Amino acid sequence: MMPSGLVSDLLGSFGPQWELSADKDGRFRLEHRQRGTPFHPPTRPTPWNVLLCRIEASFHSYGVARARPLPLRWGRDTELTISAVQALDPLLKDRQPYVFRRGYLPQPVVRLTGARDTSGNLREGFLTSFVNVSRVEPVARQDEFGEILDHWLSLLSSIGLHARHLAIHGRSTVWTRREVQGITLHFRHIDLPIGDIVLLWNAIDPSCMAVDLGSGLERLAWARTRQSWPHLVFGSFASICPSKTLDAIRTATLMVGSGIHPASRGAGGVLRRLLTEVSPMDAPLGVSALVRESHGFWSSVSAMQVPWPEVTQTIERELARRS
Repeated sequence: MMPSGLVSDLLGSFGPQWELSADKDGRFRLEHRQRGTPFHPPTRPTPWNVLLCRIEASFHSYGVARARPLPLRWGRDTELTISAVQALDPLLKDRQPYVFRRGYLPQPVVRLTGARDTSGNLREGFLTSFVNVSRVEPVARQDEFGEILDHWLSLLSSIGLHARHLAIHGRSTVWTRREVQGITLHFRHIDLPIGDIVLLWNAIDPSCMAVDLGSGLERLAWARTRQSWPHLVFGSFASICPSKTLDAIRTATLMVGSGIHPASRGAGGVLRRLLTEVSPMDAPLGVSALVRESHGFWSSVSAMQVPWPEVTQTIERELARRS
């Protein structure tokens, strides 16, 4: 069961500048008293590497070290790493006294579950691969959850997402997923969801407890700038190529650059299915320019195992094989 008094203690820790509303179903929402003030996005988007450095500097100022990313090929419950929270599996699922990573974790992930429109195209704000900006931390006391949340609000302010434009909402009821239970708080910046923070514990042994704080680097940048989503993520390619193709090449670059090759099953099978989204008509001159751009982005987060020319060759061979 849930550690006692978590929600009431948490809500009580917010100062008088926050207003609480709640309903009979256990849903609650916290909003800043100055939420009506206008938001002025920066006139120029911040380069990805600069935004990452600002986030890392804020974590460092609170004594939170950066952890190296998990391998993209996972193979435990999922073929690929889909969330930084998987770093907590030994503690939360197996009740072992260790985790794979802890601290600030900018984790490249692949998810094929993004929201799509009736034509099968990903909706704005969704990608099949993105950087999961996370803090994964085993905790011994439930009040550490509030401390981590307070730091996150300060971090968001440091990158231009101030508390007066944020809303925090959730439910006081506990959810259960196999071996793990938890409670989740969601963040919105004005009208845009930007992430969540979760207190998790093993369903049998609640002393195996941790916090998972997560957002998406691309979504944070979108909230900051309110720039057109395709141009924010794909740059100048957004005006010359369908988003479906751009998204597939971007994700394939991450996968091949991480040492995954097309195959009939496993992680390679995911890659092969993903590349069926690319029509030969969309890249008649090859994909080298797209790969080089995407490779540069992923390399700003984590060193790629395979250089971009080899990634290009692998993707183009697979496209040629299929055609």
